[in-house]
Amino acid sequence: MNKELVERIKNNPKYKELISKRSSFAIKLAIFMLVVYYGFVLTVAFNKEFFATKISDDSIMTVAFPIGAAIIFIAFISTVVYVVRANGEFEDLTNDIKNDVKDVL
Repeated sequence: MNKELVERIKNNPKYKELISKRSSFAIKLAIFMLVVYYGFVLTVAFNKEFFATKISDDSIMTVAFPIGAAIIFIAFISTVVYVVRANGEFEDLTNDIKNDVKDVL
């Protein structure tokens, strides 16, 4: 790869903005998912009776099933949120960077 191109990309303020925004968003999303997953695991470890609680007296379903389904749904939604932002804001910044350095190519 052309060293001049690499330096020009690294020095581009939009590149720095892209790295900052993408990293910040990814860290926040990762922390959110870790809280969700570890909250579930810690509840299983220290209060398993909670997951054995039936939803109602007539029901055979416990609260574990809807909570597990909610965790899967939350993981899916967080992936969708990241993809939408990556294909929108992050992709726009990437295209701006490409346009700024295309004369070096």
